[in-house]
Amino acid sequence: MGKGELGIDTEIDEIEGESSSRVRIDEVRPFRTRYPGLVRLKAYIFDGLGDYYNKEWDLLEGNGKEFCWYHVEIPKGNQKLSQSAQYLIDVLCPPLKLQDILSLISNGPYCGHVDGALVFRVNSPGPPSSKFTFRLAARVTENSVITVSLGRVPRLGFSPVGQSLLSEIPSVESPSAKQSGSSENDGFVIKEHVLEFLLTMNHSEEADNPVPKSVSNLVVHIVDTHVDHLEDVVTKLEIELDSVEVDLDKGGFYLKKQLLDDRRFPKMHLDLQRILQVITHGEQVFPRVKEKCSAKDWFANEDINSLEELIRRLKRLKDNVGFISNRVTAVQAGLDSWQAEQINRKLYYLSFLSIIFLPLSIITGVFGMNVGGVPWTGQRDPKIADGFRNVMLVCLATLALVLLCFLFPFLYSRITAWRRQRTLKRSWSLNKRSFLRRTGGERGGYLRL
Repeated sequence: MGKGELGIDTEIDEIEGESSSRVRIDEVRPFRTRYPGLVRLKAYIFDGLGDYYNKEWDLLEGNGKEFCWYHVEIPKGNQKLSQSAQYLIDVLCPPLKLQDILSLISNGPYCGHVDGALVFRVNSPGPPSSKFTFRLAARVTENSVITVSLGRVPRLGFSPVGQSLLSEIPSVESPSAKQSGSSENDGFVIKEHVLEFLLTMNHSEEADNPVPKSVSNLVVHIVDTHVDHLEDVVTKLEIELDSVEVDLDKGGFYLKKQLLDDRRFPKMHLDLQRILQVITHGEQVFPRVKEKCSAKDWFANEDINSLEELIRRLKRLKDNVGFISNRVTAVQAGLDSWQAEQINRKLYYLSFLSIIFLPLSIITGVFGMNVGGVPWTGQRDPKIADGFRNVMLVCLATLALVLLCFLFPFLYSRITAWRRQRTLKRSWSLNKRSFLRRTGGERGGYLRL
């Protein structure tokens, strides 16, 4: 992750902290983990009336209308899957058992009941350090939800409406004001890199998140943020592809050669295939989640409809990824055609040089044979003192003949085109004179209609 992305995440975390500070927060006792600074933990309790509070990490379920949400954020890195399992064992055991941990951290799609709880996951088997590897798992009961994600998931938290970054009135910081250190207006100055980040998102960061009033609302929110995250990544890839296509239209030899050397489009195609795999996992899991949740009496019907809409969004996103993949394939085919054309041009030049030097090599080889009877090879005979000059004249004549044979098709086509153009001009001139003679154009008359 670059410095720019780290700065954006830091500012967004600050915005989340400012928003959450306006909400009532209980006294939270920090949870001691064996991996401090690596695993991020978030624990909330919802009162079922549209309000929420932070709570301690005790993995207890709510009572009555209250329900709890515990979220574990595993760091992105090159750790093995067993190391990620150790992270979960450290923060979730007890009360969770080993089968619960394995059902949450394993790769691949899954949806089923484990120890009386509904567990579903959409974990892609790619490298954890890749930004195109997505892992999201959830364990749902009637009064609690436990989720596990790989890295930060945008828009996963909550903030009151009207207290977010998007509700502020923005202003642009002028270069003159920046140098003088004075501000011309009292508006909120938005930085350029933050604005670029917001433009790549299909949603606001955390301003439009309604606080869930039931576990079913929370499940829909988790699935919704996962789909939004996928759409953000696809949007960034599409913007990157658009910029590369514009550069290809403006660029020349060196840009195309650099794209081929860096294998830019094969890597982009591989990233698209990874995203497509994650979307396919969602298409397999979320319909089963909807089917199993519809049998729960505590899962609202309107949330079932929301899950159906999210499944349709996944299908549309899959079609969009297919279109982008076709564009990448078309651009790569164009670059391959250009590379083949460059290779053919180099082979053409080599063939031209071979045609020039092959007859000369034959002549020098014949006169360089160490046998008797070869003309113009006597070094001390005064009658053939001009042998070297004669050999050079033969080489020049052969070279001229080869060049004439090589250039004859080109010269013939040019001469034929010139004669055809000359004939057309002469015919047009004769037709014009005949037309003017018939219509009286030479005497200044007019054409009768």
